[in-house]
Amino acid sequence: MNSLQILSFVGFTLLVAVITWWKVRKTDTGSQQGYFLAGRSLKAPVIAASLMLTNLSTEQLVGLSGQAYKSGMSVMGWEVTSAVTLIFLALIFLPRYLKRGIATIPDFLEERYDKTTRIIIDFCFLIATGVCFLPIVLYSGALALNSLFHVGESLQISHGAAIWLLVILLGLAGILYAVIGGLRAMAVADSINGIGLVIGGLMVPVFGLIAMGKGSFMQGIEQLTTVHAEKLNSIGGPTDPLPIGAAFTGLILVNTFYWCTNQGIVQRTLASKSLAEGQKGALLTAVLKMLDPLVLVLPGLIAFHLYQDLPKADMAYPTLVNNVLPVPMVGFFGAVLFGAVISTFNGFLNSASTLFSMGIYRRIINQNAEPQQLVTVGRKFGFFIAIVSVLVAPWIANAPQGL
Repeated sequence: MNSLQILSFVGFTLLVAVITWWKVRKTDTGSQQGYFLAGRSLKAPVIAASLMLTNLSTEQLVGLSGQAYKSGMSVMGWEVTSAVTLIFLALIFLPRYLKRGIATIPDFLEERYDKTTRIIIDFCFLIATGVCFLPIVLYSGALALNSLFHVGESLQISHGAAIWLLVILLGLAGILYAVIGGLRAMAVADSINGIGLVIGGLMVPVFGLIAMGKGSFMQGIEQLTTVHAEKLNSIGGPTDPLPIGAAFTGLILVNTFYWCTNQGIVQRTLASKSLAEGQKGALLTAVLKMLDPLVLVLPGLIAFHLYQDLPKADMAYPTLVNNVLPVPMVGFFGAVLFGAVISTFNGFLNSASTLFSMGIYRRIINQNAEPQQLVTVGRKFGFFIAIVSVLVAPWIANAPQGL
């Protein structure tokens, strides 16, 4: 880690923080609608950016590139089918959600089934968020940032201590955005980080192809399409990690759950200014998801051509970024990764706060709670579940299969 990397990382991170503060400084975050649903004021571009950043994090960037490194283009099926299910969200699910004026998915399930079903889903989501999903987001983010900036080596501390330090820093940043600023602050930050992700994400394969072509972008493309051309086959066979048949069966169902009924995702569209804005935001996200293979899958293929002897496939993306990007760009891209991790973390943290305060607390603990009291309870619960996630995250390293 050198001064240029640090300067570009800190510079972009502070830029995002300052712009976010300026945009939301007069926003009402004390009311129930203002804190949990951004006052139902989000427009299509902000919704699309927020959906993309909540979905894209280090486990996606590192994981899908690693799978492409091992298996080829077939893993792009995750992104292509996501675009289909986002159309389902825009045309089928969202009109029904907004027509009922719901704030959470369990609200809809209570109308459809009963109160018991709602409470069960509330508890299942909260437990899974606190001890499974959020710790994985923090741990994978810490791993990626440590591999980019070599924090342990720079500070002369152990790998485990570096992971603990980065997990704590990521958790604190997530708490500042989600617990203090609410959904509006997250959406604004996502819009800025989204621009950075587009620039940084596309620069990785561009510089990677230049490295493949020994300084020539076109030579890199020629090598990609002629050497190990079998890696470009997107039709997964029976033994492939993602067989083609799965794209039309289980994969569609999984992505329908994730994009259409997952509180952490759907909450962005529930906060839309109108049904039309929410639908346009979801459809714009579907278009952007079709471009994801360029950012998520192509780097893995390039890394396979450049570094075929990596001990682990998940090292493909960090290795490529470290070796092909100019030094200042590494710091900038690290800041983008930092923002992507924070976006995913605080997105699901805010949704967990919403479910607890408006579901568990208002329905079971205090049925006469005032709106401002619900916001206070939501903030406190968000802080609690963030602390739990930070404490659990580093221990994932002890799992037999890792991530």
